[in-house]
Amino acid sequence: MRNPYEDIINLPHHVSKTHPQMSMQDRAAQFSPFAALTGYDDAIDETARLTGRKIELGEEAKEILDRKLQYLRSIISEQPEISVTYFVPDEKKDGGEYVTVSGNLKRIDEYERVMVLTDGEVIRLDDVIDIQL
Repeated sequence: MRNPYEDIINLPHHVSKTHPQMSMQDRAAQFSPFAALTGYDDAIDETARLTGRKIELGEEAKEILDRKLQYLRSIISEQPEISVTYFVPDEKKDGGEYVTVSGNLKRIDEYERVMVLTDGEVIRLDDVIDIQL
């Protein structure tokens, strides 16, 4: 049986006189894997990320929290040190997480319904579930 490439199989490799030869690294890069769906892995990771639901406080817990806020209003000039646990909504999906921050209380704004710490942290009163004095 005759090989159809027998007439060219032993010829020397062609070297172009006008185009420079490609480096081995550049040749290898042509065959490296690539991400056909850019951002797909990030989308999967974001979907898999868990978020918690906001807890609705009962009447008793609301009363305790209200008493703590009243006490804080009475000593606000002392800038008391407190730890506040509150809900932070997630920016990308439903739900969020609970965060606890510590600092000195600067003021409570009834109109905006926020408390402001001396470091500039602003906490919405509607998101607070606990205050430790």
